Amino acid sequence: MAQFTTPRPRQALALRKPRNPFVALSHQRSAGRHGPQGGARRQQEHQSLKRELQRHDDFSP
Repeated sequence: MAQFTTPRPRQALALRKPRNPFVALSHQRSAGRHGPQGGARRQQEHQSLKRELQRHDDFSP
């Protein structure tokens, strides 16, 4: 059996896909939960207004 003494040709290196530039930017942001929506505050204001109107109706003749 004959031995091959010549070097095998090098295969071209497979180029990697370019990195997504937006990933690094998103990691730098302090992303997270948004602030409170204010639904609870609106509900409390609505209930307090109803109570105030009921108290006002109690005093009217």
